[in-house]
This record gives sequence, C-alpha cells and structure tokens, in this order.
Amino acid sequence: MTRIVLAFMLAFTFQMATADVLIIDEVRQAGRMELPKNGQSKADVESRFGVPKQKNAAVGDPPISNWKYDRYSVYFEYDLVLFTVLHPGEVIEK
Repeated sequence: MTRIVLAFMLAFTFQMATADVLIIDEVRQAGRMELPKNGQSKADVESRFGVPKQKNAAVGDPPISNWKYDRYSVYFEYDLVLFTVLHPGEVIEK
C-alpha cells in the first residue's frame, strides 16, 4: 500500500516540476517576442499588429474584452491593454 502511495506522490511531483518549467519557458519567450504592451490603445494595437482573427465583446464592470491573434491574445480594460498572453504551445525555444 505504501509503495502505491509513494509511486503516486513521485508521479505527481514530476508532473508539477515539468509544468513549472513550461511556464518559465513561456514567460522567457514572451519577453523576447514583440507583443502589445500594457497601456497601449486598441487603435495602436490594431495599427501595429494588424486586424485580429477574433474580437470578443466586453463583459463585466469594468468592461474587459479580448482580441485573439494567431499566437497570442490581448486583453483590454475599456480601450487599453491590460496584458497579452501567449496561446498554449507557443514556446519557440525550449
């Protein structure tokens, strides 16, 4: 019984460690990519990065909307960028 518990704990620990590495890789990759920056307006983002594949309407108060591009999504509060997020699996260098 204890062997099963130990094996499960080791497997779970290994899964957590690999997830941490992937998140770190994504953060590093995002730092090297040219992405919309916090505080840019929607007009600035569209003129610099092009028309997004999808524009989702704002929800909530304050209104939060997002635009989806091929490799990332941009989240806005009113007209300004809150943050940009890479889509899963968009890490180029590992």
